[in-house]
Amino acid sequence: MRSITVVGASLAGLSTVRALRTEGYDGELVVVGEERHTPYDRPPLSKDFLKGDIGADALALGDPAEYDDLDVQWLLGERAVRLDPVARTVTLTGGRQVRTNGVVIATGASPRMLPGTDGLAGVHTLRTLDDAQALRAELLDGRPTVVVIGAGFIGAEVASTARLLGLDVTVVEALDVPLERQLGREMGLVCSSLHTDHGVRLLCGTGVAELVGDDRVTGVRLADGRLLPADIVVVGVGVRPNTDWLAGSGVQVDDGVVCDSGCATGVPGVVAVGDVARCPHPFTGRHARIEHWSNATEQARTAARTLLTGVSAAASATPPYFWSDQYGVRIQVAGHITPGAEPEVVEGAVDSRTFTAVYRHEGTPVAVLSLNQPKFFNRLRRTLVPATAAALS
Repeated sequence: MRSITVVGASLAGLSTVRALRTEGYDGELVVVGEERHTPYDRPPLSKDFLKGDIGADALALGDPAEYDDLDVQWLLGERAVRLDPVARTVTLTGGRQVRTNGVVIATGASPRMLPGTDGLAGVHTLRTLDDAQALRAELLDGRPTVVVIGAGFIGAEVASTARLLGLDVTVVEALDVPLERQLGREMGLVCSSLHTDHGVRLLCGTGVAELVGDDRVTGVRLADGRLLPADIVVVGVGVRPNTDWLAGSGVQVDDGVVCDSGCATGVPGVVAVGDVARCPHPFTGRHARIEHWSNATEQARTAARTLLTGVSAAASATPPYFWSDQYGVRIQVAGHITPGAEPEVVEGAVDSRTFTAVYRHEGTPVAVLSLNQPKFFNRLRRTLVPATAAALS
C-alpha cells in the first residue's frame, strides 16, 4: 500500500493520519476536505468561539511544522462525490480523480434542517467553523431574541452562550424530558434545569409547526399554536451521516458506514472512522455511531492498524466519554447508560449542581455522570465495567 486517501479533514481524519505515520506507514497521504480549513477543534464552536473569546487560530488541531513532518497533501475545498474501490479512485467535484490504494472514510455528519427554511435569513445550524462565524456575527450584532430548537447538548450549549451574552433565550424541545435518551429521566431533568436556573425559558413536549418570516425569520410557531418572537433561530435537531457519495461503491450504509469493531467496511482497503462510522463498541456492545471527540481519536488508531495489516484490529474497550459546558457547569459522562440502569448520587448534592452519580445495572456500575467534579469523575470512570449482553438486549 503506497498511497492512502483520507476523505474528511476532521479530527477523525487527522487522527488517522497521525496514527498511520506512528504505525510506520511512509507512503503517500492525501487528505480531501470539503471545507477550506485545515482540521480544527469543534467543541469550542458553541462556547468560547461563539462568545467571541477566542479566534479561529486557537481552534487549530495541528500546525504547519507538524503537517510538514506528516508529509500530507491537502486537497481542501474539494468534495468527494464517488468512491470506486475496484478502480481504486476517489472522484471529486469537477471530475478530478485521486488514485489510491487505501481509503479512510472520515466524512462526519451534517446537521438536519427544518423543512422550508432554506434561504431564510437568521436561521442557523452549528456544525462547522463557517456556521459558527455566521452565528457569532448575529449574536454579537445586538439582535436580542434567540430561539433554540432542540435541547440536546449542542442546543443547550448555544443557549448557554447566548444567555451569557445577555440575550433573551427560549429553548424548544419536542421531548417531555430533554436528554432523557442520553441520561435517563431523573438526570435529564436535573441537567435541563440549568436552563431555568439561568433565566432561559424551556418549553418541552411540543414541536415546531413553522418558522415565520419573509426574507428573514421573525418568529417560531409551535405545534400547539403559540408564536414565539425570534430575531435568531438556531436549529439543533440532530445530524445525518455524510454517506451519499458512497452510493454504488459496495460500502454498506445504514445510518452511517457499517463497520466491524476494527473499523473495516468489508470492502478491501476501505475503513471508516468518527461520526460517520457505525461500529460495534466493545464496552457498550451496541452497533452504533458514537459522536464523541474521544471516540474519533481512539477509532483512528484501530482503523490505521486495520488498513495497514489488512486484518481487523482489536478495538479498545474504553468506556465512551463525552463532556458539555453549560452555564459555567462542566457535565461529564462516561460509560453506557443501559435501559433500567438507575443513578445514585455518591458525592455532592443535586441541588448544588455539583455532584457525581453512578448508574448501576443489577449492581454493576456501567456509567457515571458528574457536574463540576472532574477529579472525582475521573476516578470513578476507571471503575466502570462493560454491561452484559443480556442487559443490552
